[in-house]
Amino acid sequence: MTPEHDKNVFNELAPLTTEGRNPRSTLLDTLSIPQILELINAEDRTVADVVRGELPHIAHAVERVVAALQSGGRLIYVGAGTSGRLGMIDAAECPPTFGSDPSRVIGIMAGGEGALVRAVEGAEDRADAGAQSIRDAQVGATDVVCGIAASRRTPFVVAALAEARSRGAGTVLLTMNPRESLDFPVDVAICPVVGPEVLMGSTRMKAAVAQKMVLTMITTAAFVRLGTTYENMMVDLMANSAKLRERGKRVVMTVTGVDYDEAARVLDAAGGSVKTAIVMVLAAADAATASRILKESGGFVRTAIERIRKGTEA
Repeated sequence: MTPEHDKNVFNELAPLTTEGRNPRSTLLDTLSIPQILELINAEDRTVADVVRGELPHIAHAVERVVAALQSGGRLIYVGAGTSGRLGMIDAAECPPTFGSDPSRVIGIMAGGEGALVRAVEGAEDRADAGAQSIRDAQVGATDVVCGIAASRRTPFVVAALAEARSRGAGTVLLTMNPRESLDFPVDVAICPVVGPEVLMGSTRMKAAVAQKMVLTMITTAAFVRLGTTYENMMVDLMANSAKLRERGKRVVMTVTGVDYDEAARVLDAAGGSVKTAIVMVLAAADAATASRILKESGGFVRTAIERIRKGTEA
């Protein structure tokens, strides 16, 4: 990179909220351990209220994600550094939580998967790599690409969003800088401006807390609207570990009131499907009927139970 390029980057960073100096932490290096922790905690407590102010924009993003997943598309996170890692983590948590296909929510990170555990300096500056990552993922019009960039100017992310947009995909940007500072188009901008960090420029702090909140909201709300829950319980979980098998029994017991042995028996008859087991018990249906009506009901447990009880399964 040339000195001129570096100066341009300096000028881009200087006005960013995320690069500002926090007046409440200027004496950070003089504080005791309890005082440092109190300060960090006080700053973190402000994040939830800031995120609350972005709920209408988050809702807009969720609507797009639901539409994409319903039409066979994907939610694709793109980020660098901490932002990229949080996107990768949220994507990885969807299959065990919601029983989703791992290909439905994926993460793309500057520097590749190795950057998850070891920083790859300079990867975020590779605009060409960002655009290529979207081409490699064969992004199309049914997909939604969510760029995560605390600074809003990360070249890898900006180029990825531009390439996704050129391919007709929906685009979402999650950034911690003001909406009016955006100088490139996206369909939805989510901008919880959490202010300068306790440690100047360390966006793994408040910015990361806000990002985690928003990403969890997006996927949780989307998958709830896709029928992966019943009441406030996970019923589309993948029972591929002892913990999840026992959680499945507990869910069936909690929802239906049957005892442990009966929950185990019904789950076995349902082929391990928590959803099917619940419908079997609450609608007094056999496994085949429960499974079929669930499918016809789009996977919504409540709808399937109501249909069977009303005798519309025939």
